[in-house]
Amino acid sequence: MPVTHAADWYAQHGKMPRLYVPVTFETGRDIVLPEGPARHVTRVLRMGEGAPLVLFDGEGREAGVRLAEVSRKQAVARVDAVWTGSGESPLPVHLGQAISKGDRMDYAIQKAVELGVAAITPLYTERGDVRLKGDREDKKLAHWQAVAASACEQSGRAVVPPVHPPMSLQAWLDERQESLRLMLHLATGNVFDRQVPPASVALLIGPEGGLSDGDIAAAEKAAFTPLTLGPRVLRTETAPVVALSLLQHYFGDL
Repeated sequence: MPVTHAADWYAQHGKMPRLYVPVTFETGRDIVLPEGPARHVTRVLRMGEGAPLVLFDGEGREAGVRLAEVSRKQAVARVDAVWTGSGESPLPVHLGQAISKGDRMDYAIQKAVELGVAAITPLYTERGDVRLKGDREDKKLAHWQAVAASACEQSGRAVVPPVHPPMSLQAWLDERQESLRLMLHLATGNVFDRQVPPASVALLIGPEGGLSDGDIAAAEKAAFTPLTLGPRVLRTETAPVVALSLLQHYFGDL
């Protein structure tokens, strides 16, 4: 049976790992797996020659492959089939997430990607207590992008959403063109009640201490609507999960 999409490949081979490998897929071509994926399939999963895998390129394409060579030096996969991934939401949401400490930012990015976010920008806000500079910022950005790619492997997405370099809240607000712009602000009392599906959404999440009066005023000037998610105070890493779930339920594919 010819393979034309993921369902065909999984029907033939059952459940298997999905790995992010940003190369061009061509049927019949051999791909030398990068060090990380190669180590994972050979040393962690202990897969041998002939084992099937699914690769995705991060730009929407997937490939059904088999391990053609496994050695201490390298792992080579042969492409048997290529198809277009189908895990993307019809609703593009750009998340502006105030930078938080430790694993909180990782969690916010991971769950946002699982919920179909299209892009993420880490933000410096007035009450945010994380400031990154130089090499530290570059390393953190690379780490966050890897978190996004790993979330795509787990969730079945074939497009890795970009995690943009951190910027000030005002700079991010100045760039916004989305038709619906929302910021979470507990004190407003405004509930989510929009009926008309938007073409795109910008979602602003503040830091652990909330957005300052200055941040709120700047966002309102940029046409952001304050939104509450109920009477309970949500943590900065929980708020995007709830808000994105609502958006995907009403206007996306959840």
